[in-house]
Amino acid sequence: MLLKRSITSVFILFFLLITILADAQQKTINGPDYIKLSQDFLYAAKTGDSTAAFIDSLKSADQNGLALQLNNEYKKLAFWLNLYNGFTQVILKKDPDQYKTRGSFFSSKQINVAGHQLSLDLIEHGILRRSKVKWAEGFLGKFFPSGFEKQFRVEKLDYRIHFALNCGAKSCPPIAFYEPEQLDKQLNVAVKTYLKGEVIYNKVQNAVEVPALMGWFRHDFGGKKGMLEVLIKNKIIPEGIKPTIRFKKYDWSLYLNNYKSENNG
Repeated sequence: MLLKRSITSVFILFFLLITILADAQQKTINGPDYIKLSQDFLYAAKTGDSTAAFIDSLKSADQNGLALQLNNEYKKLAFWLNLYNGFTQVILKKDPDQYKTRGSFFSSKQINVAGHQLSLDLIEHGILRRSKVKWAEGFLGKFFPSGFEKQFRVEKLDYRIHFALNCGAKSCPPIAFYEPEQLDKQLNVAVKTYLKGEVIYNKVQNAVEVPALMGWFRHDFGGKKGMLEVLIKNKIIPEGIKPTIRFKKYDWSLYLNNYKSENNG
């Protein structure tokens, strides 16, 4: 009888332990809705409302819980695009002088997510471009990416991010509020809208002027051949031509509050 009671007690304790662990894991998975938090943070940055509570929530985020929520490419892209664009606005509105030394602005670790100090460069080139070296036109990857970077970076680089990231310059694409469920459509709209406003095709010279960022990250686009395919796909230039590609000068003038119009696309 005593043996049976002991065995029963062991099973009960084991069951309770499993239940506690399962509950703890579920709380970690559920936690705050980090994607919605990224959208609300970006909205507050737009309206001028306080972003302090959102920044605190990001800082205290559970790293594993965040990773469990960002469990596919669209969720990762939406979250990190919103954060990049939101923090750019918040930081530069608070201290626009930082833009006078842009290299330092982008590389400074001013963003805290789950207890990790991140820079805008790390979000863009480490996470969204899958550990690419910044100034290598997309041809080189980092040799030693951090563990955080490897945990959160995308599985495959999507060239469309370049038409969604706003770094505060006048030549940057406008800011949108990205949602995982609509992301594919939203990125396609971002590409087409930006290219329509930026690309100049000269039929007589058979030449096309494209945004400077396509040259900076040419390998992300598949080289010049890939660039032409993007232009044709988006009906920016006609099919069946092979124009000379020229890269436009980038306007680095500080230009904040460049948000996509609600009725534009």
